[in-house]
Amino acid sequence: MPIANKDFDNGKPFDFGRISADYAKFRDIYPAEFYEKLAELKIGTAGQKILDLGTGTGVLPRNMQRFGGKWTGADISENQIHFARSLSETAGMKIDYIVSSAESLDFDPESFDIVTACQCFMYFDKSVVLPKIHSWLKTGGHFAVLFMAWIPADSEIATKSEELVLKYNPDWSGGGWKRNAVTMPDWAKPYFGLEDAVGFDIPVSFTRETWHGRIKSCRGIGASSLSAEEIAKWEKEHLAYLATVPETFDIPHWVTILNLRKK
Repeated sequence: MPIANKDFDNGKPFDFGRISADYAKFRDIYPAEFYEKLAELKIGTAGQKILDLGTGTGVLPRNMQRFGGKWTGADISENQIHFARSLSETAGMKIDYIVSSAESLDFDPESFDIVTACQCFMYFDKSVVLPKIHSWLKTGGHFAVLFMAWIPADSEIATKSEELVLKYNPDWSGGGWKRNAVTMPDWAKPYFGLEDAVGFDIPVSFTRETWHGRIKSCRGIGASSLSAEEIAKWEKEHLAYLATVPETFDIPHWVTILNLRKK
């Protein structure tokens, strides 16, 4: 389902469902340290019922299930949920999935111990979603906003890839990330207190193929409104560039974890 938001890409629509096959193959990239940190903060652990908003292909529930929590994933894209279900079933995992926007979801009060939003909270209508999350959480429950972005200033490969995305999609606003301090946001204060605010560097390993797939499955290329012909031209040029770099390499990323406690 296409999404258009004036705060992203000059309002041009994007749809991760367009690129679900590549998303499933190339965006399950969070290192083990990321999931271990969540478990250390008691996010997604044994005895908890967790709702993952904007779950995509179920990356977070599938990788966190080993810590013992019971997960439900929701995403606006039917195609994303199709892959989430398929990957979970293939792995023998019992995870519930729902096709729905975060704003349209409806659960009974105090249904979950934890609600998570990984790589997606910026797309939601906070005025609608925050009161719902607060209601869905049990007393003392937690809302965790998670994000991981490559840092182009620390990687020539990431910088060049961003330049090529912008060459074909100059409206893309998903690049240029910098390390940012993790602090209590104003939007959270009416509903939550601050439990943890964590930021840390983490290297993510890629091959030429997997980095190409990661970039293709971003909002600026595969999920964008570019035509198939434009995407093919980008692919040819990006692959030609990647042929000049080592076969394997690390891209520095910055991880942020905002762990909020229900008031």
